[in-house]
Amino acid sequence: MSVMTAPALPPDYGRPFTVADLEDFPDDGHRYELLDGNLIVTPAPAWSHQEVALSLAVLLRQACPADLRVVIAPFAVQLADDTELQPDVLVARYDDLTPKNLPTAPVLAIEVASPSTRLIDRNLKLAAFERFGAASFWLVDASSSDPMVTVFDLVDGKYEQLAEITGDQELTVTRPFPIRLRPSDLVAGLLPRDG
Repeated sequence: MSVMTAPALPPDYGRPFTVADLEDFPDDGHRYELLDGNLIVTPAPAWSHQEVALSLAVLLRQACPADLRVVIAPFAVQLADDTELQPDVLVARYDDLTPKNLPTAPVLAIEVASPSTRLIDRNLKLAAFERFGAASFWLVDASSSDPMVTVFDLVDGKYEQLAEITGDQELTVTRPFPIRLRPSDLVAGLLPRDG
């Protein structure tokens, strides 16, 4: 029998949550994030989600220059006292990282969309990373038989969609560093292997 523990509400319930409030939340397998004081709770990701996130992290890490680092969730990006997000994969300047979190916007934030997070990733998180100045944002949809990657870059303070590729289409991006990717490669680990 398992015991469910509810998140601790702020002592003066009714006010927005802060990053400090997250310290009291249970380690129960859920992801707790804050956006402008509003709590976002998502379940633990599925295996397919983790496989795609890992494929992305490996691909990025192989090309990552020495002054940048690739980090996978869960890892806090603390953008304000009332905003702490955990992108599935991020690229940050080495000098910006602390042992506990990233206290500024990453140079690249990547969200792997799941059925339970698709709307949050495409709308709320994209808008938040744009507002806080993350130079690039990728949205990866690996739930269909035709996987897709959508790439946004910050131009004059607003995200512009640079590309949207599906399946075996190939794209070379230059930000935050040159890398070539194909959506089909990101989901290859989901298929059975011969042998």
